Amino acid sequence: MTHVGYLIAGWGITMGTLAFYAVRLVRRGRELSGRVPDAHRRWLEDQGSDDA
Repeated sequence: MTHVGYLIAGWGITMGTLAFYAVRLVRRGRELSGRVPDAHRRWLEDQGSDDA
């Protein structure tokens, strides 16, 4: 049971790094999406458009 600390630390560092990256990625995406002009926001089409 001498390696349990290393296993916990390894998993903790890995999961912490991935969580930090995910949060940073989402925040950056939200920031950048606010900079896109309304005319170029293709993902925000109105409800009635069925054209693909």
